[in-house]
Amino acid sequence: MEQENLTTTVTDFVLLGLTQSPELQRFLFIVFSIVYLTTWLGNFTIIISVITDRQLHTPMYFLLANLAFIDISDSTVSVPKMLLGLLSQRKTISFNECILQMFFFHFIAGAMVFLLAVMAADRYVAIHKPLQYLTIMNWGVCMGLVAAAWLGGFVHSIVQVALTIQLPFCGPNTLDNFYCDVPQVIKLACTDTYMVELLMVSNSGLLTIIIFIILIVSYTVILVKIRTHVPEGKHKALSTCGAQVVVVSIHFMPCIFIYARPFRKFSIDKAVSALYTVITPMLNPMIYTLRNTEMKNAIK
Repeated sequence: MEQENLTTTVTDFVLLGLTQSPELQRFLFIVFSIVYLTTWLGNFTIIISVITDRQLHTPMYFLLANLAFIDISDSTVSVPKMLLGLLSQRKTISFNECILQMFFFHFIAGAMVFLLAVMAADRYVAIHKPLQYLTIMNWGVCMGLVAAAWLGGFVHSIVQVALTIQLPFCGPNTLDNFYCDVPQVIKLACTDTYMVELLMVSNSGLLTIIIFIILIVSYTVILVKIRTHVPEGKHKALSTCGAQVVVVSIHFMPCIFIYARPFRKFSIDKAVSALYTVITPMLNPMIYTLRNTEMKNAIK
């Protein structure tokens, strides 16, 4: 009975947010509101362009539209709550809402990680098996791979949440962040969390590092193949793969910094978190549209 009471003591968490300065809060509210609207506009434009333009009904653009949907979903999990917090004096989130935010955050982020791996595989097939590309990457395979990416994100998130909710929370309840995330939340547990942290790092950090290394090696092989064996359409192929390498790097590197280390607090943690939760979803459509002639023509 005592253990049960401990686990139900904390009913909400206090989010310290990005800053305690009222002037800076108002400035950040304006900046991040523009970023959030730009994220929606850019990614929604990609989705509509892929749906309406028949020339973009290919596996590559189908995957790109799914990435745009994930970007919108990813930013929507944390940014609206952050914007409300920038206008409020006391920033609180209920325990259940906090758990749900963590679940959807890792669900969507996990799906993005696996989708980026699928996009790398798509480019590998396109470069190494150009004549069999449409046969190999048919619509059934594409939809199956996207579904597998979402399933992988779901399993990853369920593991994170299951390890968190079984911990007792009896205070304190202050999170030094602008959204609920595993590293900060488990530090508030009223028990030793060493083994849980180790499992979290293995689940998030190690998995992210392994996939990142595999993707970088894969794109290196693809780029070498393009430069040496692709006489036609070389510039387009290099541009597409270059865009994907940039997107992979700006997504994985902050995640590795946050999750592939012991859960200690560093002064730049909030800035890094803001980078991959707020800024990266806005940059992805810009990177792809600026480097892709077909997408730019479709949007025009």
